[in-house]
Amino acid sequence: MSAIEAVISDFGGVLTTPLLGSFLAFQDETGISMEAMGAAMQRIAGRHGEHPLFELEKGRRAEVDFLDDLATELEHDLGHRPELHRFSEIYFDALEPNEPMIALMRELKGRGLRMALLTNNVREWEPLWRSMMPVDEIFELVVDSAFVGMRKPEPGIFELTLERLGLSAESCLFVDDVAENCDAARELGITAVRYRDTAQAREEIEAALAARG
Repeated sequence: MSAIEAVISDFGGVLTTPLLGSFLAFQDETGISMEAMGAAMQRIAGRHGEHPLFELEKGRRAEVDFLDDLATELEHDLGHRPELHRFSEIYFDALEPNEPMIALMRELKGRGLRMALLTNNVREWEPLWRSMMPVDEIFELVVDSAFVGMRKPEPGIFELTLERLGLSAESCLFVDDVAENCDAARELGITAVRYRDTAQAREEIEAALAARG
């Protein structure tokens, strides 16, 4: 097998603190449980055939429209129309950079590996998440779901990333905290490390690089 030439990293939950903390912060701030939010989105998906969060992450829905639809759906459960306009503010206030993983990415770049960032994200959130770390200093390529109309774990977004890097699947290592995304990468022949914590991820990344060095 060929040597690994590039590392493709997820953003949220790998280069940041766990995303669950941000959702719990929103729950604590608003009193709207994650279960209620999830159920409301599932009902919207059942009526329209597409999950509203996935449509948001693919850039097909504006954030303001997504939140408006969600507020309307939640009104039936809560008995009043909730205020959701501060969602991104609360979400990002609770999200912190994972400095040891960011340092590892910078280290890998310094060792000659090419670096890419592959994120499921929201178009309107780009200035917020980019401000959390020196993205362009570390990563030569950023593939953001909201700007390409695809999201992980869809094969197409991985294939687009490989195409833009100009590399084969076998030449790349992918790091993500979601098992389904890692499985999708492996299906295409990309070596994948599922992030659980920084020490474990570093060990597995180093092992994969050494095995293919």
